[in-house]
Amino acid sequence: MIPPRSLAGTLIPAMAFFSCLRPESWEPCVEVEPNITYQCMELNFSNIPNSIPSSVKNLDLSFNPLKCIGSHSFFNFPELEVLDLSRCEIQTIEDDAYEGLHKLSTLILTGNPIQSLGPGAFHGLSSLKTLVAVETKLASLGNFPIEHLTTLENLNVAHNLIHSFTLPEYFSNLPNLKRLDLSSNKIQNISHKDLQVLHKLPLLNLSLDLSLNPIDFIQPDAFKEIRLHELKLRSNFHSKNVMKTCIQGLAGLKIHRLVLGEFKNERNVDMVDKSVLEELCNLTIEEFRLVFIDYLSGDVIDLLNCLANVSAMSLMSLNMKSVKEISRGFNWQSLELVKCQFKQFPKVMLPSLKRFTFIANKGLTSFEELEVPSLEHLDLSRNNLNFKSCCSHTQFGTNRLKYLDMSFNGVITMTVNFMGLEQLEYLDFQYSTLKKTNEFSVFLSLSKLRYLDISYTQIHVAFFGIFQGLVSLQLLKMSGNSFEDNLLPDIFTGMNNLTYLDLSECQLERVSEKAFDTLPKLKFLNMSHNNLFLLDEFAYKPLYSLQILDCSFNSIKSSRVQELQHFPSNLTINLTQNAFACTCEHQSFLQWMKDQRRLLVEAEKLVCATPSDLQGMPALSFRNDTCEISKTIISVSVLSVLVVSITVFLVYKFYFHLMLLAGCRKYGRGESTYDAFVIYSSQDEDWVRNELVKNLEEGVPRFQLCLHYRDFIPGVAIAANIIQEGFHKSRKVIVVVSQHFVQSRWCIFEYEIAQTWQFLGSHAGIIFIVLQKVEKSLLRQQVELYRLLSRNTYLEWEDSVLGRHIFWRRLRKALMNGKPWSPEATADEGNNQQEATMCT
Repeated sequence: MIPPRSLAGTLIPAMAFFSCLRPESWEPCVEVEPNITYQCMELNFSNIPNSIPSSVKNLDLSFNPLKCIGSHSFFNFPELEVLDLSRCEIQTIEDDAYEGLHKLSTLILTGNPIQSLGPGAFHGLSSLKTLVAVETKLASLGNFPIEHLTTLENLNVAHNLIHSFTLPEYFSNLPNLKRLDLSSNKIQNISHKDLQVLHKLPLLNLSLDLSLNPIDFIQPDAFKEIRLHELKLRSNFHSKNVMKTCIQGLAGLKIHRLVLGEFKNERNVDMVDKSVLEELCNLTIEEFRLVFIDYLSGDVIDLLNCLANVSAMSLMSLNMKSVKEISRGFNWQSLELVKCQFKQFPKVMLPSLKRFTFIANKGLTSFEELEVPSLEHLDLSRNNLNFKSCCSHTQFGTNRLKYLDMSFNGVITMTVNFMGLEQLEYLDFQYSTLKKTNEFSVFLSLSKLRYLDISYTQIHVAFFGIFQGLVSLQLLKMSGNSFEDNLLPDIFTGMNNLTYLDLSECQLERVSEKAFDTLPKLKFLNMSHNNLFLLDEFAYKPLYSLQILDCSFNSIKSSRVQELQHFPSNLTINLTQNAFACTCEHQSFLQWMKDQRRLLVEAEKLVCATPSDLQGMPALSFRNDTCEISKTIISVSVLSVLVVSITVFLVYKFYFHLMLLAGCRKYGRGESTYDAFVIYSSQDEDWVRNELVKNLEEGVPRFQLCLHYRDFIPGVAIAANIIQEGFHKSRKVIVVVSQHFVQSRWCIFEYEIAQTWQFLGSHAGIIFIVLQKVEKSLLRQQVELYRLLSRNTYLEWEDSVLGRHIFWRRLRKALMNGKPWSPEATADEGNNQQEATMCT
């Protein structure tokens, strides 16, 4: 046993050793892409890990307490292109910290409280295009040492402490700068001198974002003759008057796109009137966007008069309930109306309009016809609109339409096959309800259409000509619909240019062999989330160009045939999430999966569903030797099962006959208890009680009948009572034939047992009483009974004085045959009859 002091002497140095180990020596980074991309988030690194290969291109070190970036910290990663150092508690970045990163294009420093930034901190970044320094406590652009980053295109310094909008002189050394994000800073005033660098050397493609700065004043002519690609001023002004004054300061600005308004959760100005927007007349604007203004005072269209000549107008999240018409002298080529609370669909009459986007304006139900003869692009998605008749050029007011999006709407009834819209190339109906698509070839006129999406449109395909005319179609999405009999028929005739086809979630169970015969260019086929049971290679044989076949999430057990030969070697097949049957019956299919595993997506994850003892086992691990069982053993087993099955069947089939045979041996030598067992339908019970029983059991001679309602033993099975009490203890059997008898399964069963009983007992006999005439067609259904009545004498009941006399005389004679004779019993019966006659 180790002494305590020795043990302590061993443990203390070991603990000291482990405590000195740096975390990065045992905390591995996630290798997203081998040797290329590594994710090292939140691993408590205090230094740059040295376990990452020098070939890394994308490195994420965010949320590690690096504190300081020393000189040449990344010298070992010369191939680095993207570096994320977000929220690494960096306070100091020394000179030449990124030296050697000549290929770095993106550097992210978000959320670091930088206090010391060396003048040469960004030296060596000769290819840097994007620099993100959000929330870095930057107070001025003048102190930001980026003058040598001549390749810089995007500079994001949002959410900092910048008070002055003065653009440093070094901006003239950034000729490639395209986007400067100064949003959420502390800028209040903008003067002419702040923009001197733009006046001297204008950056023609610069996009400037000043949103969420508390701007109070813009000096007049500060932006005069300056050219910008885009200027965003959102949630900047605390009142309408300040907004008006600042827009005046923009006079003379030449801009491609101007964005004014508020943010959804940062609203300061809730009302804009004509006096504010009139100031825009002094700007040269190509595209204008107004967003999140609660109230537009006055005639909304009148407010936009100064913007009549812009090429693109975008109005988003505005209150435009009063707008009924947009038609007054506007030369817009593009109009976008998104979430604008329209009360009704506006009447749009703009001859110059080429692009019209009307999205997510809920509360509308009907569509107003357009008058836009130049329109080429129309987006009406997400409005819950209903169309009683669709689609033709008269509805959309143009015959130049190339793009039409009517997705996420209400019910669209197809009544016209796109007459006048033959130029369409893109058509989207997804998640709208399409009706009457099976009545005619809806898309017959669209010979130029390249893209069609009818996913989840509640179409039940029953018309084979539904896609007739789509000779140029390249992409077809129709998931979430259904087909007649859950069978994919030959409906793609003439679609020789189709390359992409999505048939997922269509409840398909089978695919016809000719379904894909005319799709030689198809590259992608999605058959996932259906109910396919087999992988039918013959159906996919004509798809010579197929590269991806997705059959995941089906119920595929095996292939249609044992050998799969027609799948090309460059094909990728997804068979994940299927119900493979790992049995010897499907041995060839399982072997094919092993041999062609390189074609299968995640082949190692394909598992058996049946039999239960192999459930969850990888299908590729199925062993063929489990199927090598001796043919002799199989033959003997099959023969044994067959013999046992036949024996059981015969015993079951003739159980009651065997039971009758056993009873004959038991009771064959004893005297009978009854003269006759009566077989009849319960529907004829009144006749049996009132006529048959009364005349035979109370008449002379007196006979004892066996009747089920009186003589069967309670608690014994009906079939057992019939055989033991009825047949075994009776000399004769009386069969009362009627229509009810022929239609009763129990009566026929009793009759069949009676035949066997008659065959086994040579002295036995069956007496047939035809109670009423039975239709021959009904009687012929019981072939054996029909033959017996045709070949044997039977009694026929006649309800007349003479007929009854003859009937009872003949029946008694038949019952007397074989009855033991007793003189005493005969005398007693004669006396009883005489006494009865005297009493009457």
